[in-house]
Amino acid sequence: MKNLINNLYNYRLLLKSNVKKDIRGKYKASFLGILWSFINPLLTALIYAIVFPFILKNTEQHYVTFVIIGILPWTYFVNTIIQGTTCILSNAGIIKKVYFPREILPISINISGLINFLISCIIIFIFLIFSGIGFSKYILFLPLIILVQFLFQLGIILITSSIEIYVRDAEYIISFLINMVFYATPIIYSANMFENTKIAWLIRLNPMSSIINSYRNILFYQTIPELKSLLITLFGCIFLLLIGFIIFNRLQRGFAEEV
Repeated sequence: MKNLINNLYNYRLLLKSNVKKDIRGKYKASFLGILWSFINPLLTALIYAIVFPFILKNTEQHYVTFVIIGILPWTYFVNTIIQGTTCILSNAGIIKKVYFPREILPISINISGLINFLISCIIIFIFLIFSGIGFSKYILFLPLIILVQFLFQLGIILITSSIEIYVRDAEYIISFLINMVFYATPIIYSANMFENTKIAWLIRLNPMSSIINSYRNILFYQTIPELKSLLITLFGCIFLLLIGFIIFNRLQRGFAEEV
């Protein structure tokens, strides 16, 4: 871990350059540019807001705001995992020619995703204001929740990006699994809907459920997050991150030959 910190410090300019490249490259050929960070989740939330309240008779008050608070962290999660999984392979040319700490690639993907997420959080704040919900003191927990999600995603993409080099089908498997996890995450529904049911355990085991619920608790319901669940998730993410670095360090020895 000490070597990692030293490497990140020594190559901090490269990390900064990669983050800028990831952010600019995402919208380089787009007319609306970074505005898509607002438009995409907003359109998705509006679709769910039409389908669930009116067709499925969802009774959640301020449902659009409810969904927005779930959609934005989920979009950050999905984009980071998909881009992070292929980040080593997509930089094959540089890896073959230049030495640098390979961890910079997945870390920069996660950081650039975080910046986009923080920008898109303006949507959440706008909806909180115009819905009349407003803000509470519990918003102070927001940095902690974001940190938990950041560590969780970094642990995942350290593993998936290194495996992708040796198993090229990994990205398709990951995409499929993400689609499955979507339905086990309380994004378009409240986790309370499945209390005392046979699948309640599945939702509780999902780290993203704890993260999404925490966002909703502090922003939508304006209560303290379930600290026990959040702290368990945090320690689990730290453990996953350590495992991720171990796997990444072992597999990166063959990156130059395999890419």
